Amino acid sequence: MNHEIAFRDIQLTSSEIEIRKISVKDLLQSLREGYDDFTANPSFGVFLVIIYPLFAVILTVSQVGENLLYLAFPMVAGLTLIGPVVSVCLFEMSKRREQELEVSWGSSFEFVHSRSYAPILALSFLMMLLYSAWVFMAQFIYLGLFGAMSFASFTEFVTEVVTTKPGGALIVYGNAVGFIFAFAALSISVVGFPLLLDKPTSSATAVAVSFRAVNSNTLVMLLWGLIVVALLTAGAMLFMVGLAVVLPVLGHATWHLYRKVVKE
Repeated sequence: MNHEIAFRDIQLTSSEIEIRKISVKDLLQSLREGYDDFTANPSFGVFLVIIYPLFAVILTVSQVGENLLYLAFPMVAGLTLIGPVVSVCLFEMSKRREQELEVSWGSSFEFVHSRSYAPILALSFLMMLLYSAWVFMAQFIYLGLFGAMSFASFTEFVTEVVTTKPGGALIVYGNAVGFIFAFAALSISVVGFPLLLDKPTSSATAVAVSFRAVNSNTLVMLLWGLIVVALLTAGAMLFMVGLAVVLPVLGHATWHLYRKVVKE
């Protein structure tokens, strides 16, 4: 109880955390710094994100086996919503390298024993709920357009989507709803997770500050979101192998972006 009281006493409120205006130049610099962090400790990042694409593949295959082909794309694409959860270890690595401390696989999990762990866990749960809601909405849209129709193969499904009116509507509505979920995830996590790792605050405050950061830099943050999607798409096109580089670079870069957005 004493530790909990002490933590409440030193927690920062949203109004105590100042936000900077950033530019496109800051995004590019963050990417360069993220790449530098990755090249300094490549084995750690690669080993960490092997779990991510593997989980995506296993999840997709299991759903395809249940004749749920229409969920394959939203489930894989939606994993970007919980990418920040996986990236917490990468943030810790960048933070330790910034402070000229030892960076190792073990040290990247030291936050588990800190006061940051509980709020990070709470925010991770929120991101998982957001992911589940996205998958539910994707299924809702599909059933509204195609009913209980099933497909014998992935090729048949793709043909139906790109050549029919319901398929066109699925693309439009799916991408529109997906954008809303992606923007929500960006607004919650782009500053939220790094802030929890860096300063004594609650998950609610971290979310509030993250929304403020996005609101103060809307166009730049939207561009950041597009960069993330473009790089993840490029990585996924290389049979997921590219994600082993793209994901850790983006994770490290997000930490440096946070440093530019939130004042010390």
